[in-house]
Amino acid sequence: MKLSERLNTICQSIPPGSRLADIGSDHALLPTCAVLEGRVVSAIAGEVNRGPYEAASKQVSEAGLQGKIEVRLGDGLAAIEAGEADVVTIAGMGGALIVRILTEGRAKLAGVQRLILQPNVGEDLVRRWLLEEGWLLTGETILEEDGKIYEVLTGDRSPSAETENARLYADTTVGEPPVRLDREQLIDFGPFLVREASPVFRGKWIGEIDKLEWVAESMGRSDSSDARGKKEALERRIESLKEVLACLPKDKPLSN
Repeated sequence: MKLSERLNTICQSIPPGSRLADIGSDHALLPTCAVLEGRVVSAIAGEVNRGPYEAASKQVSEAGLQGKIEVRLGDGLAAIEAGEADVVTIAGMGGALIVRILTEGRAKLAGVQRLILQPNVGEDLVRRWLLEEGWLLTGETILEEDGKIYEVLTGDRSPSAETENARLYADTTVGEPPVRLDREQLIDFGPFLVREASPVFRGKWIGEIDKLEWVAESMGRSDSSDARGKKEALERRIESLKEVLACLPKDKPLSN
């Protein structure tokens, strides 16, 4: 069974021997592959809607894995009970929705040692939640697949999370010539990703600059003071992003 690069990246982040809960499982591809590979000993595939629930149930049945994967209907972490899983994966949703699911289901995370989260947008919201909730960000991967860019974030429970997070998000310098990044910028970029500064990472932020410049140009056509204020704020953000990217390895020029 072959997973997409995105799902395979998530799968490879699951510690062997884990009990998995995949929230928003969508056909149960991830838990099915994780069981078939012997990576997990059991899995729960949670779905909030009947259609995906039935598709996941069919996938599990056809793979003959009913004894190891349980498909459940439930909204977010309501699909599991505390202590049933060591690892929770949530992928393919917006960052705000992932944060809502984690916040509303906080009590269900008792016993969970690892969160593997793949927001489609709003990655900074997920990093901030992990930080504020005392989870240690232990890994970040950025990849491009079928013209889309994805980030996979791994958060672990750690007795030294507070100390290690303080070090991870402490003001630092990156690039050449060096540019200084503060905590908010590290939450925005990703502390691991900005230090690695891969071509995909750079491409993501060049695209973000292009979008912000288009929005700023559109606002510039308005005479309202509110639009002018928003345009100035966007322009400051654009310049800040360009300053950082200008110091990172260059694969293609920044837009003018």
